[in-house]
Amino acid sequence: MAHLTNPGPFHPSIPRPLHSPASAPAPAAAQPQVHDHGAAPANHNHDHLTSTTQLRTATPGASQALMKSPSATHALIRGDRTAGLLTMSDDHVMMNQILATHAPDGRDVDVRPLLYLVEDILNRATEHVDFIIKGTQAQIEMEEKAQQANYIAMLEALTFTIDRIACELSYKALRGSDPHATTTAIFSFLSSYAWDAKLVLSLSAFALNYGEFWLLAQIYSTNQLAKSMAILKQLPSLLEHTAPLKPRFTALNTLIRTMMDVTRCVVEFKDLPSMYISPDTPALASAMTLIPTAVYWTIRSMVACATQISSLTSMGHEYGVLATESWELSTLAHKLQNILEHLRKQLNLCYQHIEEKKDVDTFHMLLKLFDPNVAHIDNMKHLKALIYAGDDKLPLLDGATRRKVGLEVLRRRNVLLLISSLEFSGDELAILEQIYNDTRMHEAGMQSHYEVVWIPVVEHSGVPLSEETRTRFEALRSSMPWYSVEDPLLIEKPVMRFIKEIWHFRTKPILVVLDPRGKVLSRNAIHMMWIWGSAAFPFTSYEEEKLWSKETWQLNLLLDGIDPLILDWIKDGKYIFLYGGDDMEWISKFVASARTVASAFGIPLEMVYVGKSNKREQVKKVAAIIKERKLSHCWEDPAMVWFFWTRLESMMFSKIQLGRADDLDPIVQGIKKLLSYGREGGWAVLSEGSNILVNGHSTTVLPTLVDYVKWRGNVAEKGFNLSFIEYHDQLHNVAHPCCRFEFLATTKAPESIRCPECHRVMEKHTAFVCCHDEQAIPDSLFAS
Repeated sequence: MAHLTNPGPFHPSIPRPLHSPASAPAPAAAQPQVHDHGAAPANHNHDHLTSTTQLRTATPGASQALMKSPSATHALIRGDRTAGLLTMSDDHVMMNQILATHAPDGRDVDVRPLLYLVEDILNRATEHVDFIIKGTQAQIEMEEKAQQANYIAMLEALTFTIDRIACELSYKALRGSDPHATTTAIFSFLSSYAWDAKLVLSLSAFALNYGEFWLLAQIYSTNQLAKSMAILKQLPSLLEHTAPLKPRFTALNTLIRTMMDVTRCVVEFKDLPSMYISPDTPALASAMTLIPTAVYWTIRSMVACATQISSLTSMGHEYGVLATESWELSTLAHKLQNILEHLRKQLNLCYQHIEEKKDVDTFHMLLKLFDPNVAHIDNMKHLKALIYAGDDKLPLLDGATRRKVGLEVLRRRNVLLLISSLEFSGDELAILEQIYNDTRMHEAGMQSHYEVVWIPVVEHSGVPLSEETRTRFEALRSSMPWYSVEDPLLIEKPVMRFIKEIWHFRTKPILVVLDPRGKVLSRNAIHMMWIWGSAAFPFTSYEEEKLWSKETWQLNLLLDGIDPLILDWIKDGKYIFLYGGDDMEWISKFVASARTVASAFGIPLEMVYVGKSNKREQVKKVAAIIKERKLSHCWEDPAMVWFFWTRLESMMFSKIQLGRADDLDPIVQGIKKLLSYGREGGWAVLSEGSNILVNGHSTTVLPTLVDYVKWRGNVAEKGFNLSFIEYHDQLHNVAHPCCRFEFLATTKAPESIRCPECHRVMEKHTAFVCCHDEQAIPDSLFAS
C-alpha cells in the first residue's frame, strides 16, 4: 500500500479506516439527497468518508458472522451484493444520487501519465496478451513519462487521494458493505474532480491493491519477506488450487480489461481538441450524458473486483468456486461492455466530426497558400502541404536511383506535379516518359529547369490499401523515371479535395506547374506538354500564346515527329495521304483509288493509316490487315495512334482555354474537322510536303478520287492541287457532312461552337461515355 503523504490544500487529513469492533453496530443508513443534473450540488464533507460509505451495510451481527461462520458469511455477502444490484435497478434514481455528489472545482488534472502507469500494473497483473506483445514500447513511454518533473509532482499531489480510496476499497470489501454505498462514498470523496479524474484515480487505487496481490503471488516463492506476507493473505493456499479458481480469475480479468477500456474511452473524450469540437456537438453531447453512468458502473465494478479478491484472501479457495460470484462479475462486464460500445460509437462520431473540421481548415490553408497574390521565399511550404509536412519520413522515391528522398531535392526548383489515379494509360505514360527522357538527353541545361513529381490520387479514407491496389500502385510507380510520392496514404483528403475542386482533376492525368516559389504557373500544362513537349517550358499562358503564334495549319503541326519516316517524305516534297476509319471496305477502295490517281498524274504519293480516336481494338485489326495486304504504311504501335489523337484534342483544348477557338482560325477549323471525323466513318488529309491541301470526310474524299476523270481535264490549266481541291469542295457543298464534339468534365467547354462544315451553331448535348465502350454514340444524338 502506498505511503500516506500530505494531502495538500484540497483535502483535510483523513485517517485510515480500521476494522470496527465486532460488537459495534453499523450507523443508520442515510438517504442521499436527489438533485437534478444541473442543480447546485450539495456540500460534501470529505472528513467523513468512512461513515458516508456505511450506507446499507450489513446488520450489527455481520462482524460476528464473519468470525464464527464462513459459510454464513458467504451467504451474507452474496445477499448484500445481490440486494445492491436489485435495489438500484432504477438507474434514474441511482444516477441522481451520483450526480448530487458531483461538484468539480475547475482543477485540471492531466490523468494520462497516471493512466499509463495504471495500465502497466493491471496489464501485467492480468497477463494481457496484447500488452505482452506491445509492452516494451509502452513501458519505455511510461518510464520516460515518469522522469518528467510535472509527472512526479502530479503523483505527489494525488498519492494521498489514491491511497485513501485504496484503503476504503480494502476495508469495505472485507466488511462486505453494500457496493452501491461504497461506490457513492468514493464519488463523494472525489466530488471536486472531473469525471475522467474520478475514474482514473479510482482505477489507480484499485490497481494499487490488485497489483500488490499479484506481486506477492509472483515472488512469494523466491522472496522470504513476500513469502511471510503471502502466508498472512493465504496466497499459497489459493495458488495450490488454481484449477477451480480459473473461472473466477478469468471473469476478474475480463471485467478489469473492460474497466480499462472504458477508462481509456472516457479519457479520450476529455482529450478531444476544443478548437474542433464543442460540447453542443450532438455526438459529444450524447456521450457526456452517458459518461456519468459509465464512470459509476466502472467504479462499481472496481468495488466488486476488490470484494472478490478480499473474499478469496480472507475466506480461502473454497469461496472462489461459487458460481454466483463469477456470475456477478460477468454481469458487470456485460453491462460495462454495452456502455463501452455506445461510448465508442459516439467517440468515432466525434473523431469524424473533428477530421471534417480539420479537413476544412487544411483546405482553406491550401487556398491561402496557393493564393497568387501572396509571395513566398521558396516552394517548401507548398510541397509539404500537398505531400507530407512531417520530418519523420522521406516522402519521395527517386525514379532514377530507386531511393527514398526528402522534399529538399525540390527546393527552389520548377516542379511539375503529375497528378493521376492508378488508371494511368500505358500510352500516356510511355509518351510522357519519352518526352521526359528526350529533354534530359538532348536539351542542355534543361534538367536544372524542372522536376516531375507523380502524385497518386487514391481514395483510401486513412485505411490501409488493399493488396491489389498496393500492387498496382507499386507497378505503376516502378515504371516512372521521375520522382513519385512514396505512399498514396500520404496524400490526405483535403489535398485530394483541393486537387479536384481547384485544379479540376477528374480522371485523366493533369500536370500542375509550380515555379521555384510555389506559385502556380499552370493548373494543367498536360496539353502544352503533348503539343510541344519541353519546348513549352515554363508552361505559362504567355508561352502558350507565343508558341501558337509560330504555328500554321500544316502537316508538321499534326505530326511533330511522331513518325520520322513521314518527316522524310515531307522533306522530299511528296504527296501524303493521312487517312483513318475502321471500315475495311472503304479503306480498300480509298487506297486503290488513291494509287490509281497518283499513277494517272505521275505524282509521288505515300499513304499512312493513323486509325481513329476510338474503337482501339477495331483499329488494331484494321492495321493488321493493311500490313498483311501491304496496302500502305500504318502505325502498328497503339501509342502512336493514341498520341496523334491526344495531341489534336490538346490543340483544341489549348485554343479554348486561351479563348482563341474562333471560327476564322484555320488551325481551329482543321482540328475541329479531324476530331469529328476521327469518331465516325473514314477520312483523309492530303498534303504536298507539309502543305495541307484537303481535309475531308469519307463521303467526299473517295468520290473525288473515284471521279478523277471528271476533273482531270482541269489539271493542265490549274494544276493537280487546285483541280483536286475544287472538285472536292463541290462535293462537300452538296454532302455537308456535319460534326460532333465531346468535352470531358476536366476541360472548359465553350459556351457555343460552330460546325466547321456547315458553319451553323451546334446544339449542346450531355453524353455519358464509358472510356472502355467501343461502340460509337448514335449519330442521331449529334444531328445538326
